Amino acid sequence: MRDKVLINDVGPRDGLQNQSSILSVEQRIQVIRGLLNAGVRSVEVGAFVSPKAVPAMANTDQVLAGLTSESGIDRQVLVPNAKGYELARRAGADTVVLVICASETMNQRNVRMSVEDSMAQAREICRAARTDGIRVVGCIAVAWQCPFEGATDPGRVMDLAGQLFALGVDDVNVADTIGAANPKVVNDLMGALAREYGASRLACHFHDTRALALGNIYAALEAGIRKFDSAVGGIGGCPFAPGATGNAASEDVVMLLEQMGLDTGIDLAALMDVGKLVGSMLGVATGGRADTWRRLQLEKGAPLI
Repeated sequence: MRDKVLINDVGPRDGLQNQSSILSVEQRIQVIRGLLNAGVRSVEVGAFVSPKAVPAMANTDQVLAGLTSESGIDRQVLVPNAKGYELARRAGADTVVLVICASETMNQRNVRMSVEDSMAQAREICRAARTDGIRVVGCIAVAWQCPFEGATDPGRVMDLAGQLFALGVDDVNVADTIGAANPKVVNDLMGALAREYGASRLACHFHDTRALALGNIYAALEAGIRKFDSAVGGIGGCPFAPGATGNAASEDVVMLLEQMGLDTGIDLAALMDVGKLVGSMLGVATGGRADTWRRLQLEKGAPLI
């Protein structure tokens, strides 16, 4: 039995939220169904945020409604507050993602409240989610570096993770929001978190701003982490964090993991087609850093892994 790794594709949310082109509900559903057909079992399908602040995430309830026939998948949505949680509950989301920033400045920019207030709100959402049977993922943003306050104290992240687990979140996702981490600091922090809270309840989210996302994923793997966010095509970027460029491309991440003998359950060739599809919809180049090599392999009938 190969060691399994869960890929949560955040392209339909984190990937689309900062694009100049806004996809229709039908296009978003088409992309998500493509991901599911490729074997992705966990997808961040959207966010219940202000459509004025993030127009690309408008009508997430309609996206969820278009996926009701899909089974055996985890439909995740980001919620910034209790109102967002209630909308997600009504729309039938399987999992809600709560973002707590490791710096006060970033938290204010992201949700216009203090970290303490965000944590108090998370407590109420977790309590409601337990009653409603909805999973909760607590995401710690700017876990290694903040664009406004600089390097993040690892002790701060350890403390926030402990608080989130105490509230009852199912997983804690540690996010390199602006792509400033390197493999050493990733291994150090994720190793410490795994020893304290258990690797099975931890996930990582890396951006590729400095071309280190794959190296950081490897470092997290070495620390025992087996859950990762990535975005089909490598699209993405946070509208509230200067310097946050694209996510780690799902195609590159799956290639890395499968070549290492790990099991993602994802058909890489089919995933590449989804990346090409979303790129054509957005009018941007997509596919990941190894896309040219993979396509040459396909033309020759050679293996991708």
